[in-house]
Amino acid sequence: MKYTYLPETHGDFIWAVVGSPWGLAAIYLAAVNVAAFLIFGVDKWKARRKETRGAVRRVPERTLFLLAALGGSVGALLGMKVWRHKTLHRTFRFGIPAILVLQIALSVGLWLWFGGSR
Repeated sequence: MKYTYLPETHGDFIWAVVGSPWGLAAIYLAAVNVAAFLIFGVDKWKARRKETRGAVRRVPERTLFLLAALGGSVGALLGMKVWRHKTLHRTFRFGIPAILVLQIALSVGLWLWFGGSR
């Protein structure tokens, strides 16, 4: 028989979400996607500022790809669309969606491998 922990109070609900592996994964993915979205916005702001004020240190492209590869591909893709940033670069235009497709395929594969068909 499989027992399920059902929270009884508000504090128990938070512990059930944060204490479970799925809750931690959801919190991590939300945080990395928000970070990727915001970093794309910051880099766009710095790019526009560089045109008017001279040398401003930009976010390296490697960092933007790393954020996408660490699970923030949805945030990176939304950042590209909302901020209209890096949309003309072929590496970003095809690379970020490719990372997203790979992450989805990996997630589906792991779900099927570890008992999604039970």
